[in-house]
Amino acid sequence: MRLHLSFAALMLAACASAPDAVAQNNGSGAQTGTKTAAPAQKPPCSDPEFDDFDFWVGEWDVYGPKGKLAGTNSIRKEEYGCLLVERWTNAGGITGQSYNFVDLATGKWRQVWVSAGMTIDYSGGLNDKGAMVLEGTIGYGAGQSGNGAKFRGTWTPNADGTVTQHFEQYDGAKGEWTDWFVGTYKRRAASD
Repeated sequence: MRLHLSFAALMLAACASAPDAVAQNNGSGAQTGTKTAAPAQKPPCSDPEFDDFDFWVGEWDVYGPKGKLAGTNSIRKEEYGCLLVERWTNAGGITGQSYNFVDLATGKWRQVWVSAGMTIDYSGGLNDKGAMVLEGTIGYGAGQSGNGAKFRGTWTPNADGTVTQHFEQYDGAKGEWTDWFVGTYKRRAASD
């Protein structure tokens, strides 16, 4: 299936970049017989908003509030820069993944996270301080209706190159947001 999709994508790209082979009408109804090149196509996802979350791209060690290693995270740009793929492994070996992208229907950044027993779906964008803020819902356990809550994630780029990640879950009983996780991302040293 992947081979067929790759071949189809290659053919689409070739067709989009090929010169226009159709004869042009000179306005009198007669064909001029000249061929013109198709106008240059802008690369996909090249508008500035697609770079808003680039400060998070990289290979990271993630530390909890007390400085203990919480896990590692790999964030990579894929699909011509249209998608950030996150691959998380906590210190105990538990994994999770997310897709992060500009939702073309809303113009907002969206993250869809999946791990064993938990999903998060939220959206938003940069705030006035340059932090990415996404709000939505977290769900726990399949088939357990009502087993979710409002959820917010904030990623703040710091001057020293680290990124602070702050997750909050809304406590409906108290009517307030409570800390769910606060971590500091530090870039992993390049391996020799």
